[in-house]
Amino acid sequence: MSCFRSAPVFLAFTLAHLSTIPVAAQSTAIDFGREIRPLLARKCYSCHGPDKGEGGLHLHERDAAFKRLESGEHAIVPGKSDESELLKRVTSTDHDLRMPPEGKPLTPEEVDLLKRWIDSGATWQLHWAFQPVQDPPAPAVQNPAWVRNPIDAFVLAKLEQHNLPPNPQASAATLLRRLSVDLTGLPPSFAEMQAFETESAANPDAAYEAAVDRLLASERYGEQWARHWLDVVRFAETNSFERDGVKPYAWRYRDYVIRSLNEDKPYDRFLKEQLAGDELPDDTADSLIATGFYRLGVWDDEPADRLLAVYDGYDDIVTTIGQGLLAMTVNCARCHDHKIDPIPAADYYSFVAFIRNLTPNGYENPNTVQPIFPNPGDRERYETAVKLLREKQDRLQAQVSEFENEFRGKIQAAAAPAGMEDLDDLEYRFYRETFDKLPDFDALKPETVARLERPYFDIRPATRENFFGFVFTGVLKVPADGEYTFTVDSDDGVRLVLEGKEVLKYDGIHGVGSPKVVKVALKQGRVPVRLDYFQGQGGRGLSVQWSGSKFADRYLSATTADGTDIADLQKQTPGAINGRNRSPIGEQMKTRGQQVLGAERFAQFEQAREALQAAKREKPWDQYALCVTEHGPTAPETFILRRGNPQAQGDLVEPAFLGILGGGPAKVESRPEGSRTTGRRMELANWIASTDNPLATRVIVNRLWQHHFGRGIVRSPNNFGQLGEPPTHPELLDWLASELVRQGWKLKPLHKLMVMSNTYRQSSLGREDGLARDPGNDWFWRYNLRRLSAEELRDSVLAVNGRLNPKMYGPGIYPEISQEVLAGQSQPGSGWGKSSYEEQARRSVYIHVKRSLIVPELSTFDFPDTDTTCEARFHTTQPGQALSLLNGAFFNQQAEELATRVKREAGEQPAARIARAVELVLDRPATPAEIDRGRKLIETLQTKHQQTPDAAFNHYCLMVLNLNEFIYVE
Repeated sequence: MSCFRSAPVFLAFTLAHLSTIPVAAQSTAIDFGREIRPLLARKCYSCHGPDKGEGGLHLHERDAAFKRLESGEHAIVPGKSDESELLKRVTSTDHDLRMPPEGKPLTPEEVDLLKRWIDSGATWQLHWAFQPVQDPPAPAVQNPAWVRNPIDAFVLAKLEQHNLPPNPQASAATLLRRLSVDLTGLPPSFAEMQAFETESAANPDAAYEAAVDRLLASERYGEQWARHWLDVVRFAETNSFERDGVKPYAWRYRDYVIRSLNEDKPYDRFLKEQLAGDELPDDTADSLIATGFYRLGVWDDEPADRLLAVYDGYDDIVTTIGQGLLAMTVNCARCHDHKIDPIPAADYYSFVAFIRNLTPNGYENPNTVQPIFPNPGDRERYETAVKLLREKQDRLQAQVSEFENEFRGKIQAAAAPAGMEDLDDLEYRFYRETFDKLPDFDALKPETVARLERPYFDIRPATRENFFGFVFTGVLKVPADGEYTFTVDSDDGVRLVLEGKEVLKYDGIHGVGSPKVVKVALKQGRVPVRLDYFQGQGGRGLSVQWSGSKFADRYLSATTADGTDIADLQKQTPGAINGRNRSPIGEQMKTRGQQVLGAERFAQFEQAREALQAAKREKPWDQYALCVTEHGPTAPETFILRRGNPQAQGDLVEPAFLGILGGGPAKVESRPEGSRTTGRRMELANWIASTDNPLATRVIVNRLWQHHFGRGIVRSPNNFGQLGEPPTHPELLDWLASELVRQGWKLKPLHKLMVMSNTYRQSSLGREDGLARDPGNDWFWRYNLRRLSAEELRDSVLAVNGRLNPKMYGPGIYPEISQEVLAGQSQPGSGWGKSSYEEQARRSVYIHVKRSLIVPELSTFDFPDTDTTCEARFHTTQPGQALSLLNGAFFNQQAEELATRVKREAGEQPAARIARAVELVLDRPATPAEIDRGRKLIETLQTKHQQTPDAAFNHYCLMVLNLNEFIYVE
């Protein structure tokens, strides 16, 4: 029942509860945005938020919260907590009256917080995340000797406020392993551990700082921290849905992230490259690769509602930018104004307007894949290579055509018109879809891809009478330089493209009888041609003809506009149709070429033809990237969609930044002539990566803290809004955000500050007082023990057994996956297990990420869902993990590799082998007791389980790899 429908009941909160609140906490000023609003959102909004207002009370807005209720009372009376119905209800012991009615009641600390806030005047401030970033000074503390840098001062001040002392410092060995895994994802070697402990004994601070600097400078750092970023941007190399097809060159984005982090690229530049790398004035190959950010999400190649799928794509990008970069759930305003945060639907669609001009996702095509130029002069070399290849193909085509013409001349009667096959290398893609306008076929999955038997645009391979589409691609053989006329008549939409340029478009559903004509200047040679066509309901018809100065109309289509086959038409009007109903010239050359031309000339023809075929297979360039493109310098209009329905357009909106963050209309400058983009994304990038934006810096320093300390200062890294968790150390968060800017937006100095702090160096051991008073470690009185992540576990196993392949970058690797797993997939894809044994031992960040088939040893250990941005991975403990570690093929194979290494390095003595295995896996010497237990285990496996000595030692090594000391980071 609602807490504000019954008559008020006055119940005092017990003094015993109030007495548990520390004096220091009671004297602290209340920050509404950081402390009160999140409390109200968590505990009250379900009944008294924007969607519900039971008893007439809404607590999400100031005026609504302070007005008189239906009961005649006021929920909040500023300055008078004893007259505020809200406080009476949250302290009631009557289950019919106590609020909230379900779930846990407010804690004594939360009650005291509300009371002190109301008594102090119930000031209603802007939510903490929407306020400008402050740069607070480090607070004074009672124990300044514990403070190594300002981080410690902020943390220790909270600990002293709650009468909790910090844990003592961890051991040197524990610190090095913690550092190494955190910064590089790999454990230190036993030799590194021995050296560090020796150096630490002489000068612990110098040894520790040297280790920090060494690890931050390691290339392994980029591989480790790139994986954290890839979680945020929903990185995967396939598109999901039924076919889950491969996205070409997606791996280049992963490599870009690794390189950027290793070179400590400023974070603001890092963001700008991903959001608008192609629009930067100093764009590079890397900045173009970075825009693959937009292509990483899921997309349906066969959606039921094509227009809705387009807006789903926009929403995926808005969600990833909003939550991943700004920690704001902007996407919640797609269908209506945000229910909690002050984000109206107009702001959502103004955000969409920045990306409205993007070309859609699709399989490999010029919209999604572009050449890249990593080195100076590459672009010129590329253009030269394209020109030279084109000239080579034209030259070889001329040689082949010469032989064909010679052949024709010798077999045709002098009076017969010379036949000519004008199209070559003709392929088609067929689509079973319903269209009413020409779509972007490149974004769709074809049902059939095949070559045409005859060199004509031919829609007769369609497998249905109505509702289909075709894309024809090939080469038009232009006999000489000059102007050519193209005439197109079609029942429904058609698009003719020559040399990549649209020259004619006939859109919509209509009927034959009104042909379109265009004149085009062409150069002699092989001109790339493409024809897109769709058929609606009722009737078929496609006619394409061309003519030049030396020949009259010749058909490029297999039929006339009314569907008549040109071969049948030729029989009625001899000489009118090119081709003369003969078999294609290529077939005639094969059967009669040597007879007609002679053996020597025919051999020369074959040589020229093979050279032409080889030239057609050549690529002018060897480096391409998955990237973003736009339709041109002018964007389509963007409208608010009522209830998110693309068929229900509302008001027109322009690109604008989020109003709650002080944004306004974007000032997009007009683009220079020849631009291929609108410039809108550059404006968005500049705003996001600006010190005027209070969120970008807070969000990234919170993510750094999250991965070093086990959780963020804000526990909800993707949601800094009113339903997110408030920061436990708000001043520290803002100080770190300010420090990031002072450091030139570079991340490595922030890493070093964090890991150099005493806060980071604490032991993870639990203390009775700490566990009792702060079981969640909210105040960081100890280091949070954690399990290795999926990638860290796999890579650590490969590191300790000596198999880890340090090779960096390049296409993803395909580890072995059992046939049982593959058999459970509708389309598992190809390549699994095809990578060499050495390649399969590369780091996990290089494993091909297929959305519907994550490698089992990763998925079992909480690899994230790649369909959406992942703020933090789950940390589960479940039976599948034990089964994988003990029975899984990967871990058993790697245990054998460990045993092989140990036997090679330690010799024949069992004790020496056991000692060496412990050193390699646990980074420390084995104790006598461990050696004794290990010997007994091996003997038991041999005597009771009839295992061979080698098999028994393999299982001993598997046991060592299963120890918590290896699997957990202290």
